[in-house]
Amino acid sequence: MSDLHQRLLAAHAGEDPAALVALYQEAADAAPDVDAQGFYLTQAYVYALESGHAATEGLRTQLHALGREKGQED
Repeated sequence: MSDLHQRLLAAHAGEDPAALVALYQEAADAAPDVDAQGFYLTQAYVYALESGHAATEGLRTQLHALGREKGQED
């Protein structure tokens, strides 16, 4: 089990949304392909939305760039 996976499990167990946002962003950065990147960014975005995290808009922008989030103009 990777260190990142262990840290994700610990953040889930500790119900730490700020850590989950950061860790899912880290997972997205290390993702092997665009589909995995989109999955991890979506997870980060969900936790950011739920917790009012400052990264919410940036994550939405990244998801939009990947074609996974519709913008207001779409």
